[in-house]
Order: sequence, then C-alpha cells, then structure tokens
Amino acid sequence: MLGSQTQTQPKDNTRLQSTQQTKARYFLAWRWHFYAGLFVVPFMIMLSLTGLVMLFDDEIEQLRYQDVLSVVPQEQTLPASQQIAAVKSVYLEAAMTQFISSKQPDTANKVSIRFEDGKSLFIAVNPYTAQVQGEIDRSDSWYELANNIHGTLLIGKLGDFLIEIAASLSILLLVTGIYMWLPSDNASRAGFLKLRVSSGSRILLRDIHANLGGVLSVVLLLFVLSGLAWAGVWGAKMVQGWNTFPTYYTWGEKPQSDLTHSSLNHGSEEELPWNLEHSTLPQSQAQDHSGHHGSETVSMKHYATVSIDQIIDQAKALGFTQFKVFMPKSETGVYTVAANSMAGDVIDPRQDRTTHFDQYSGEVLVDVTWDDYTLMAKLMAAGISLHQGDVSVINKALNALFCIAFIAISITGVVMWWKRRPVGQQKLGVPPKFQQDAIWKSGLVCLLIIGICFPLAGLTIAVTLILDWLLVRRSKRLQHYFA
Repeated sequence: MLGSQTQTQPKDNTRLQSTQQTKARYFLAWRWHFYAGLFVVPFMIMLSLTGLVMLFDDEIEQLRYQDVLSVVPQEQTLPASQQIAAVKSVYLEAAMTQFISSKQPDTANKVSIRFEDGKSLFIAVNPYTAQVQGEIDRSDSWYELANNIHGTLLIGKLGDFLIEIAASLSILLLVTGIYMWLPSDNASRAGFLKLRVSSGSRILLRDIHANLGGVLSVVLLLFVLSGLAWAGVWGAKMVQGWNTFPTYYTWGEKPQSDLTHSSLNHGSEEELPWNLEHSTLPQSQAQDHSGHHGSETVSMKHYATVSIDQIIDQAKALGFTQFKVFMPKSETGVYTVAANSMAGDVIDPRQDRTTHFDQYSGEVLVDVTWDDYTLMAKLMAAGISLHQGDVSVINKALNALFCIAFIAISITGVVMWWKRRPVGQQKLGVPPKFQQDAIWKSGLVCLLIIGICFPLAGLTIAVTLILDWLLVRRSKRLQHYFA
C-alpha cells in the first residue's frame, strides 16, 4: 500500500504542475489579449465602419449624383477628345488630368480637372452628345472622407502610425485569441463552436466573441495584412519598397522623370498599382529632325502631341477594355493608361496593366502587366481585390458581413469587460495574473517574433514594458489599478 501511494504521488504532482502551467499560459494570453484590445478595439470599429462606406461607394455615388451621372444610351459615342474639348470650353482655367470611360452605357463619362489652388473635380460628360452635365467635388465624396479616416484619421502621418500600431497589435490579439479559443480543457470545449443561450448573458457574450473571432481569424488576418501593406512603416519601408517594380527592367533605359507613379493619384485614392507607386515615371521626348542638330532634343513646345483618341485606340489594340487615361502633366509628361484591380478598374487582378505612351510620338515607353509583378505584388493585388469586395457581388456581401462581425466582436469584448469589471474598487479589471517564470519566458519569444515582424507593434510593446517598469512597479496605486 505504501509503495502504491509513493508511486501515485509523483503522478499527481506532475498532473498538478501541468494544470498550473496550462492555467499560467491561459491567463498570460488573456492579459495580453486584454491590453492589446484596449488599443485595438476603437480602431477596429472605426476601420469596419469606414470600410462599409467604402465598400458601397459606387452605389452611394450613384444615388447622390444620379441626375448628374445618368444618360440615355445611344448607338454611337463621340471621341474622347471631343468630350474633353467640351469640358475645356466650360472650365477654361482648369487642367485636364484624367479621362474615365463609364462601365455602364447609361452612365456619363468623367473628366477629372484640377485648378491652380489644388481643387479637383469630376466633370460628368455625356458620351453620346459631349454635353457637360455637372460636376462632382472629388474631396466631397463619402469615399474620400471614409478613406481619409480609414488611412490617417484626418491627422496625417500621426494617424497613419496610430492605425498601423493598432493593425500590428491586432496580430497579437489574433494569436492570443486563437490560443484561448481552441479547446484545451472541459471549460473551453463547452463553448467551442457553440452558443450557450441558456447559460446567462456573460457566457453567451463570451461564446459570440470567441467563436466569431476564432472562425473569422483567417479573414481578419487577410484584412490586416493587405491593409498594412499601405501603411507608412511596415508597408512602405519593409514590404512595398522591396516589391517596387523598376520600369527599366523589361523595357530598357528610358528618360526618367523626378515624379513617381503615386503623383498620378488624386487625393487619398490609390489609382495606380501598389508595386508601382514608388517607381519613377518615364518621360516623353521630342527630337529635332531639321537636320542641323541631328537627333538632339529641342524645346517640345514646337511639337504637336498625339491626340487622346489615338492613345485610346492604341490601348484597345493592346487589349485594354476598361481603363483610366491620365493626361500628361507637363511638356515631358506621358499619357498613362491604367487598368488596376486595386482601383476597381478591372475585377480580375490578372488583367492589371499600366502602359505609358510618349505624348509626341505615341510610342509605348513602358508596359507593365501582371506577369511583371513580383510574387508579393501578385498576392497584394489579389488580396486587395478581396479586401475591397471587388471580385463579385458575393465578395461584397461577405465583406459587409465581415465588417459587421468585426464590430460585433469588438463590442462584445467591451461589454464582457464592463460586466466583470470590479465596481467601486478603483481597478481597471485586468485579467488575473497567474505568474510562472518559465511561462513568461516562453511568452516573451512570441512577443519578440511579433515585434520583429511588425516594428511598430514591437515598439509599442517595448514602450509599454518600460512604462510598467518605470511607473507601475514603483507606484502602489498604479499596481492596485492594474492588478
């Protein structure tokens, strides 16, 4: 009997130690999940709400400007040059920057114009009669406002950094959330992929929060990574820069402008492919053929530019169907024809194409297609199309449901905290600490990996740990508040 008891005791100790380690890991994950959620939740709600507005931008614009955009279809459209000339005759002081043909026969074409003060307008023009039907202030669109909030909170670079921090910390939120969601004991198995409606409001909220978050974790990761690719640090410095396409790679050395492709964008609208934004534009070049200067380049004011009609004909011959035409911005500027899935010009990212034409000869200077994209650029193009709901009606409907689900996940998390917070104790309601040194050290590895992969998340975690060491641990009041 004594021997049996002696053998049983080490097994019990081992089982108890394993249980304690499991609890320690769970509570550590819960505390990190809570702290990350404090910062992420407001941004998650904001991004979901503005995402819903951007998702239905076309429908909203059509409703707002139905009188301006509606036309009666006819058999024959007029040349683009004639439509642009009609706009010029009304807006004498404006520069013509862009021509966009409508996707629908009963909708007006758009000519984008810009004034010297930077104001930019869409001018709706009837493609069948060249009649100017009205104007749309590009800065007054719901999309523009939602996109600015979505990307910068209307406060520029600071807003971009704050949103990138939130998006980066959401990776930590995902990792810890999935760890707590996956069944590891009887308590977690009880609510896994179930809604216990008869077990009280706290249990029901927990099941909604955990199961929605767990099931949609891959979807949220896709949204986060595709969104981060536009961000100022992880996107522009770490990912986008390495995947910027050098335009001379395929087409040889060309005269290069000081401007990049991003200079063709209007406001916060991303109209050029992600992997081309930082690459330089080619230049148009006129040659002196009088004989006494050979092929020396001379003042381009003496040379006539090719018409936009010729550029459109060439683009169609290359295979373009739906596209935007960007007008030359200077004497050395180029015509740019772009069909970009990220801008919604085409649905299938494999049809992406950006072609630059010399404004004097009509020569194709650079022609970038899907085949020229890097693997990361291809993943980005496909991911952004899904992110924006451009692939199909089903894609758009699912994205709308995802946005609503992310809002529900955020709100249920806040309500769960509110219900369990200590009342009248001057405490934040942080999940309890179940400290074990070995568990903390293994958890630190997870933080380091996330911090290295996503620098602003790493910086935020480091600052938080430093503040904890400098302030919280030296103040009994703060220790009580965060206990």
